[in-house]
Amino acid sequence: MAMVQRFAEALGPNLYLQAAIIAAVFIVVGKVADWIISSIIGRIVQRSSNSFDDEFIKLIHRPIFLSFVLLGLGLATRRLQLPTAPEFITLGILKTIAIFVWYSTLAQLMNLTARMLVRKRDNKLTESGMLTLIHNVMKVVLVALTGYFIFLAWQIDVTAWLASAGIVGLALSFAARDTLSNLFAGVSIIMDAPYKNGDFIILESGERGVVTEIGLRSTRLLTRDDIEITVPNGVIGNGKIVNEAGGPASHHRIRIAIGVAYGSDVDHVIETLENVAAENTDVLKQPTPRVRFRRFGESSLDFELLCWIARPVDRGRVSHELNCAVYKALQTNQIEIPFPQRDLHVRSMPSDQG
Repeated sequence: MAMVQRFAEALGPNLYLQAAIIAAVFIVVGKVADWIISSIIGRIVQRSSNSFDDEFIKLIHRPIFLSFVLLGLGLATRRLQLPTAPEFITLGILKTIAIFVWYSTLAQLMNLTARMLVRKRDNKLTESGMLTLIHNVMKVVLVALTGYFIFLAWQIDVTAWLASAGIVGLALSFAARDTLSNLFAGVSIIMDAPYKNGDFIILESGERGVVTEIGLRSTRLLTRDDIEITVPNGVIGNGKIVNEAGGPASHHRIRIAIGVAYGSDVDHVIETLENVAAENTDVLKQPTPRVRFRRFGESSLDFELLCWIARPVDRGRVSHELNCAVYKALQTNQIEIPFPQRDLHVRSMPSDQG
């Protein structure tokens, strides 16, 4: 800029001519920058498969050109050495135009980014609705920054405004404490991803069901009774979550406890229970179902049938089917199912007082 000013001064003492030269030089520089961005860089990004960079180049080349033009007009205005008031008004108008140009550009850039994220598959921000919130928050922030820079352009003291905004924000935070707690918990759940849509979860508060929707304020579960319940994210965020569909594999293990009478053939019992698991079409072949002899009970030999199913939500139905099948199989193979028994020994009978 100093070189341009010295070049303008070398052409003569006329301030208007010097100002015109400064403005013209920056217009030329802006045109060159516009040509480099739209032509050279534009051709390079066209080779990529992503359309975002192409639209980005189309978006920014014009604001950059206008920025050089406005900068040249600002320096030309200073070179004219106008009185304080006209110079202040002229520079204020030029700064305001530049602020609005970049406000429009950044707003379009945010919309472009949002559209790109919406088109992206398996996007947590889009699925949870958080993208809309972030987009709206960014719009508010952009408007606030635009107003702040306009105040600075016209040398308006914003200290009192900022203090008032801080007091109002503090009051609103106390009034909406529970809402903000659920909101921040929702953001944490979306980012940490302890569960996702379709997972079967059990909450510390006792609710259990399939996750149907994860929102910023609450999470919705569909219970086995086909009743949808809404749980605030603040409750979930501060409690323990059991995700039965989580872990390295999505399948779920079922435990069926069986007691047989003392004297039963242990190998025969194990073979019978393994056959029950093998005949059920919902039981997975891998991992292989297994039977474990757990303990010597008071009235029975305690076994446990361990098998896996594909979906945790089917646990109740498959457990019912296995229990029925185990009972029938034990009867068919004449394996006795004991029940608690007590022997009563009477040492003496009360004498007949009659």
